[in-house]
Amino acid sequence: MKETREEACVHKRKIGSLGEVSAIGFGCLSFGNFYGPADHAESLEALGRARDVGIDHIDTSNVYGAGRSEEIVGEFLKANPGAFRIATKCGITRQKEKPYDNAPDYMRECLEGSLRRLGVDHIDLYYVHRREQDRPIEDVVETLARFKKEGKIGSIGFSEISPASLERAHAVHPVDAVQSEYSLWTRQPELGMIQACERLGTTLVAFSPLGRGILVDRPPQPANFDDKDFRKNNPRFVEPNFSSNMKPITRFAQYARDHSHTPEALAIAWVLNRAPHIVPIPGTRYGDHIAADAKAAEIRLSADQMAEIEQILPAGFAHGNRYTAAQASGVEQYC
Repeated sequence: MKETREEACVHKRKIGSLGEVSAIGFGCLSFGNFYGPADHAESLEALGRARDVGIDHIDTSNVYGAGRSEEIVGEFLKANPGAFRIATKCGITRQKEKPYDNAPDYMRECLEGSLRRLGVDHIDLYYVHRREQDRPIEDVVETLARFKKEGKIGSIGFSEISPASLERAHAVHPVDAVQSEYSLWTRQPELGMIQACERLGTTLVAFSPLGRGILVDRPPQPANFDDKDFRKNNPRFVEPNFSSNMKPITRFAQYARDHSHTPEALAIAWVLNRAPHIVPIPGTRYGDHIAADAKAAEIRLSADQMAEIEQILPAGFAHGNRYTAAQASGVEQYC
C-alpha cells in the first residue's frame, strides 16, 4: 500500500535529555477505556494519523486499561518500528490497601511489564505516575536513575507532583519532565510549577489541554456518558456546574471560529503560547481528532489575543473541582 503523509507538525520543543520532539504529543489514556469503550482498530488508526501529521512522541501508562493502552501501542510499534518515542509510567497498584508503591522492586516489576507489552527494550521517558508519600522522593529518583544507568529508560519524569517535590528530586538527579493537567480551565501549574520547571530546565508536559474534551467544537453531553467514563461523576461535568461551565466555553468556541480556528486548536495553541518549555499531549481515540489537534502548532497568538482569550475564560472560571475525592488521591496539592 502506498503510504500517504499529511501536512506535518514540524515545530519542535525539547523534553530534557530526550531532546527535540514535536511540539504536540499524543496521549493514549482513552485506549484504556477511560472515556467508555475504545475500538481497537480505531485506536491503531489514530496512532497512524498521529505519525502521519508529524507527531513523534506518545504517552501511555501501565494502568491505562490494565495494560491495554500499552499493548495497542506495542502492536503499532511492531508494524511500525521507531515510529514514536514512548513515555509510560509506574507507581500505581490499583490496590485499596496500598494504591501507590514506589518501592524499587515494584517499580522494576512495572518497568519490565511495560517493556514486554510495548515490545521494546528501552523506554524513552519513564514517569512515576503517583508519589508514595511515605517514601522520600530522593529515594525514588535514585531508582529511576538506576534504570537509566542500566539503559532501560532514557529520560526521567514525575506526574502530578508539587514544585517543592520537583526541587527535592532534581537535587538528586535532573528531572526531564513533569506531567500536570494544564488547560484554560485548569491553571494551577501557574502557581509555581511552570516557574520551577523553567528554572530547573524541566519540561512541563501538559495533559488534558482540552479540559477532558470540553474545549472542543462539539462538547460531550454528560447524559450520554458511558458508565465507565472517567467524567461520569466528575464535579465539573455534573449539574449545575456543567451548565455554568458551558456558558463561557460557548463564547470561547465562537471566538475561535471568528478567528478561523477550531476551539480545540485554539485551546491547545493557548497552552503552547504560554511558555516554550510546555508540551501539550492531547488524547483521543480518533484519528481525525489528533490530526486536527496537531494544527495548533501552527497558530501564533499575539499578546492581545492571549489577553482576549483569558478575558473570556479567566483563571478560576471553572465550577467544580477537577477531580472527585477518589480521583484526587495521590495528587500533590500546592498553593
